[in-house]
Amino acid sequence: MAKVEPILGFAGVANQAMDLYVKAFGAKIKTKILFADANKKDYQCTEDEKDLVYYAEIAIGRQTIALGDNADAVKNGIVEISGNSFSIDLLVHFDSDEELKTAYGLLSDGGTVTTPLCSQTYCSLTCAIVDRFGGRWQLMSGYKG
Repeated sequence: MAKVEPILGFAGVANQAMDLYVKAFGAKIKTKILFADANKKDYQCTEDEKDLVYYAEIAIGRQTIALGDNADAVKNGIVEISGNSFSIDLLVHFDSDEELKTAYGLLSDGGTVTTPLCSQTYCSLTCAIVDRFGGRWQLMSGYKG
């Protein structure tokens, strides 16, 4: 059976984004391959690209998320990558409101809060944030489903 896994593309800041997600969510780095480590038959990286993330996977709880840097975006000086007609947010469920608030503080630093902390019919606390790297996150605790 096929498996769907989100993949986050960055314009040269995947390493920094991974560091943030480790702090905010306790993410575990499962795989991290830099452009310098790529098979030369697959990709010939430049000196400027060697420390960029070629492919990585992190685990937040039981969910794996793939991520990497878009070398073409970096070469062309693009600092923001976005879709056309819709966006995808990643929803992270927390065991407690306090864990959510910690992640909220880390992700909102330099980011944009699109939905402030609030309670909803279906949970005790929720919010939505676009972090400083463009990652779109919805956070939830106390799910009542």
